Amino acid sequence: MPEIHLQARNLSCSYGEFQALKPIDLALHAGELVVLAGPNGSGKTTLLACLSGLLRPTTGEVSLEGFDLYRDERQALPRLAFVPDVPVFYPELTAWEHLRVIALAHRVSEGFEARARELLGEFGLWEARHLFPHAYSRGMRLKLALALALIRPFSVLLLDEPTSALDIESTAILYEKLLALSTAQTAILLTTHDPHLAGQLHAKTWSIHAGILSIR
Repeated sequence: MPEIHLQARNLSCSYGEFQALKPIDLALHAGELVVLAGPNGSGKTTLLACLSGLLRPTTGEVSLEGFDLYRDERQALPRLAFVPDVPVFYPELTAWEHLRVIALAHRVSEGFEARARELLGEFGLWEARHLFPHAYSRGMRLKLALALALIRPFSVLLLDEPTSALDIESTAILYEKLLALSTAQTAILLTTHDPHLAGQLHAKTWSIHAGILSIR
């Protein structure tokens, strides 16, 4: 059995009296690629927010390669990359500066320029690298967020509707990168409304409805 990269036990989340996420146990293994499907309001984004550390769950715990996400943040968080459906950027930094800051923060500045040029070129952002993200379209902002995740190392990748605003070419590039990451033993969990995505990625499918997770 491959090593568990991401694990959650008795994870639940409530907003006041509304329980958005019923108690969940899950494990994501090295090299595992999982598509999480469910209707709007089913709990997909809440689950990813809890798994990524952006939202503290009401109950339960999350661990990354054995490190508790909330007690051992310094050890756990560098192992995780999360791309939300609506990325947030620093308003005073250009796209290129965003990439440089992330690379420096994760101590992977060696070879940065070549890697950044390749990523921005693949996603069609090279000519717009010196623009601020607020000048980007929604699709361009999503591509920049993907590049920011991919510029640094991680063992777990969480993506919330990563193809929702991508053009056909960028979607194909993302698929290639996800398959390569999975082959390299990265654990990947992504949400989608696309019923064909799991088949295109040869991925496992989990489903969530009314906050209840079903793992096949």
